[in-house]
Amino acid sequence: MAATEIDVKYVAHLARLALSPAEEQKLGEQLGHILGYIEKLRELDVAHVEPTAHAVPMVNITRADEVRPSLSQAEALRNAPRQANGLFIVPKVVE
Repeated sequence: MAATEIDVKYVAHLARLALSPAEEQKLGEQLGHILGYIEKLRELDVAHVEPTAHAVPMVNITRADEVRPSLSQAEALRNAPRQANGLFIVPKVVE
C-alpha cells in the first residue's frame, strides 16, 4: 500500500483523534514510512524460520502448590465489623 492510498482521516477517526490538516499531513508521511518498512520485511526469506510468539523463551516461575497452614475461622473473622454463624455479614448490594 502506497502512502497516497492511506486514508489518514479514516485512521484518525478509528483512533478517536481530532487532527489538524498539518497533523494529517505529518501522520500520512509517517504511516507511509512505516508501510515502506513493512514492504522491505516482506522481501526477507523466512521459509526456514520457525514461527514464534516471543523473541526470547518465556517461562513462568511459580512456587510449588503445597498445603500450608492458614488462618482459622476465628482468626479470619476477628476483625470483621459484622459476623453471624461463622460468616461475614456485608451490606446488600443487589435489590
